[in-house]
Amino acid sequence: MKKTLFILLIVALLAIGLAGCRPYTYHGTVMQSPGDAPDFNLMSSLGKKVSLEDYRGKLVLLYFGYTFCPDVCPATLAELGGAMDILGDDADNVQVIMISVDPQRDTPEKLGEYVAHFNPNFIGVTGTEEEIAALATLYGVFYEKHEGTEATGYLIDHTATVMVIDEDGALKLIWPFGTTAADIAEDLKHMMP
Repeated sequence: MKKTLFILLIVALLAIGLAGCRPYTYHGTVMQSPGDAPDFNLMSSLGKKVSLEDYRGKLVLLYFGYTFCPDVCPATLAELGGAMDILGDDADNVQVIMISVDPQRDTPEKLGEYVAHFNPNFIGVTGTEEEIAALATLYGVFYEKHEGTEATGYLIDHTATVMVIDEDGALKLIWPFGTTAADIAEDLKHMMP
């Protein structure tokens, strides 16, 4: 009887131990990036040119959007802002960068005001239409201008994912639209050293 109880106890402890060894499951698509994520040198809302290289040592959350977006962009940036709140001091290890797909309307100043609404540490960047198109292609981001109403002017359909670039500059994770602040924060905590 004692031997049976001892064996059951060992089996239970092993089961508990193995349950804790399961690999972490991210809330997006894990990328097996062979090298560095495509870099850029674009004008930021900080009034200077920035590149991914400037943020080595941090996790970079890269999002392609625009300030006149009526729904997807504000919803995404609100979730990213919420994730930074959840992370608290650990948010210092993360940089959110929004690349505008509307360089015609999104000046660095306008981008700065827009992203600061969601978090004062977020950065917006812009460039020429050619620079943005080339960079979007490298990241597999689609965007297309189409006519809106007389009140809105044109609108832009665009890919609504957030890309996570690790501390070494490699693309590691892509979250789909609708990923919650809690899930984003959980993934980022797991990615931090």
